[in-house]
Amino acid sequence: MQRRGSWCGETHIQKATFFLQDLLGVDAGFDFILYRHGPFSFDLRDELSSMQADGLLELAVKREGYGPTYVPTQFSEMFLERFPKTTARYMKQIRFIADELGDKGVAELERLATAFFIAHRERIASVALRAQRLVELKPHISLPDARFACQQVDSLIERARPFSPREE
Repeated sequence: MQRRGSWCGETHIQKATFFLQDLLGVDAGFDFILYRHGPFSFDLRDELSSMQADGLLELAVKREGYGPTYVPTQFSEMFLERFPKTTARYMKQIRFIADELGDKGVAELERLATAFFIAHRERIASVALRAQRLVELKPHISLPDARFACQQVDSLIERARPFSPREE
């Protein structure tokens, strides 16, 4: 995601992983709930901490006054090279999500992920009803922004169809 302009803070990783699992069916095994800034997994937060402890990720400060960025370590690059079949299995899905979300800021990711959560988990079909629900859950989001996020999610769902994993 960094190669595509992402800040790669925890929020970015949380939302990307949520979309990988719920939109594309990648079974990463994390449970997501609707939390302060949209879908969030406490299990994923724990996993990120474990990856830091194992020397696979480190936190770096890009700019003073902003949250840190997760950066893969040299050890993680070598680790991934040992498992080419495993890393290749979902590479198309990962690239799709990185391309779609890489340049998004935290506020936009919150709107999109929450809009998708509503569409996918609450199964509300109407854009207007989903937008109203989004504003109900996140009153700081304006109705026009909520509507736009719901429309963007519908478009994302369509573009994602070719990247859904096939039954093996």
